[in-house]
Amino acid sequence: MEFITYETEGAIGVLTINRPKALNALNSQVLEDLDAALDAVDLNEIRVLILTGAGEKSFVAGADIGEMSSLTKEEGEAFGKKGNDVFRKIETFPIPVIAAVNGFALGGGCEISMSCDIRICSENAVFGQPEVGLGITPGFGGTQRLARIVGVGKAKEMIYGARNIKADEAYRIGLVNSVYPLEELMPAARKLASTIARNAPIAVRNSKKAINDGLQTDMDQAIVIEEKMFGDCFESYDQKEGMAAFLEKRKVEAFLNK
Repeated sequence: MEFITYETEGAIGVLTINRPKALNALNSQVLEDLDAALDAVDLNEIRVLILTGAGEKSFVAGADIGEMSSLTKEEGEAFGKKGNDVFRKIETFPIPVIAAVNGFALGGGCEISMSCDIRICSENAVFGQPEVGLGITPGFGGTQRLARIVGVGKAKEMIYGARNIKADEAYRIGLVNSVYPLEELMPAARKLASTIARNAPIAVRNSKKAINDGLQTDMDQAIVIEEKMFGDCFESYDQKEGMAAFLEKRKVEAFLNK
């Protein structure tokens, strides 16, 4: 993969978008590499994934305008679908994905961060959907996820006005969970990932699916989804070990993801 690096640290995987000369902008090859990298993650071993960008200036500066500038209507729709398919794969990935946003997260960069479960960022991070200033709409889920995360009014203000926001405002409106000095961002991401990875992986996966699926329906149906995910846990070794350890007043020996 030309533009993606992948490292593992115990039960944590780190995917880095590595196109620093273009501020990690997303072209077709980056999207294809990212799709292949996600497929290669060993879900039997990796419990949490961190997604970040190479360098100290940019997480993902956006989609590649040079590639997009000459697209036809049909080609534009196809490019949007390619990005949306990859981002939806991240959003529905079985394990949690943490976006460690280390700089510019504009256009496609903001959109890919929003497809992750949790976003944390560095103090130099900048978020925005500036597409209308280029004569297009957001195309990789920005019109949908931003409104769901920060509310319709704030999303419309940002998208209609092509207005970028800094890290402190992103935190204030709930777009990110935490803000760190740049040098502390990846250690904080790894610490958060380690906290999640210590817990029962089947329960974490089922919680992710229950939250994501439940948000797409009404409360009555959402509760049914939760009941199923809850019940499924009782077939797992991890549930038996977790509850036995609690009742025996001891630490869990190990969650085995089975």
